[in-house]
Amino acid sequence: MAETNLQVTGDFAKAQSIDFVERFGSNLSKLIEALGVTRKMPLTSGMTIKTYKSSVTMAANDQVGEGEIIPLSKVKTEPADTIEVTFKKYRKAASVESIQKHGYDQAIIESDELLLKEIQKGVRKDFFDFLATGTGSATATNLQGAFAKAWGQVQVLFEDDAAQTVVFVNPLDIADHLADGNLTVQTAFGLQYVQNFAGVDTVIINSSVPKGTVYATAPENIVLAYVTISGGELGKAFDFTTEELGLIGVTHDIQKQNLTAETIALSGVKLFAERLDGVVKVAIQEPAPEV
Repeated sequence: MAETNLQVTGDFAKAQSIDFVERFGSNLSKLIEALGVTRKMPLTSGMTIKTYKSSVTMAANDQVGEGEIIPLSKVKTEPADTIEVTFKKYRKAASVESIQKHGYDQAIIESDELLLKEIQKGVRKDFFDFLATGTGSATATNLQGAFAKAWGQVQVLFEDDAAQTVVFVNPLDIADHLADGNLTVQTAFGLQYVQNFAGVDTVIINSSVPKGTVYATAPENIVLAYVTISGGELGKAFDFTTEELGLIGVTHDIQKQNLTAETIALSGVKLFAERLDGVVKVAIQEPAPEV
């Protein structure tokens, strides 16, 4: 008869599931905090979200005489891209050989760490791919000028909101400033960021941003949409371990037919900008040398 309080394999698997989802949730929360995002949108899988773009047509004549009818200017907001938030499913396995070599706990931890990084990378890539579709544009001759243009454009686009500005930049474009050692670089969700630099509130540093380009928007334009994994019908069917918001579900299982210990993860997380015209792309174009 087994002793009371004996730790068994299932206990370690459960603990590892808890650690996995808590790290994912904590890392994403840090990124959301760094971005200044306050809009979170829980959805069901397969739901679609509309993004918008707007245009303004000013009246041809703004010089209106006394008693004359003021001509109309027109502001038009229309749907742009449609985003579908769906489940993303992940599975990996630790072989009997790796478990024998490294031990059960270590084999699972090492492979779970790699899986976690890949899931985070997928969320980041989707977000940066989306930012690349932004329709705002500007040019500057250097990074400092690009940040200034980004700040100015965001203030104009969100002038009624006292907007903060978050910019996204390639590491090679900001490397010289980092080399000076005067910046404190922090990390969240696999992204490096700097706060309160060159007149903007947050600078996100990542190689997914093309070199020579700066993306910028306001935090209130960024939305975190997610399919809730915890509870409901999913909770009845699967023994997923989830973190507080249900952003990701993880379970561990032993497959005897091929002697592997599997990790299965399910998530539906999407970061996007609601207004495409609220995403500004600033091209850094160095002036041509004088002849």
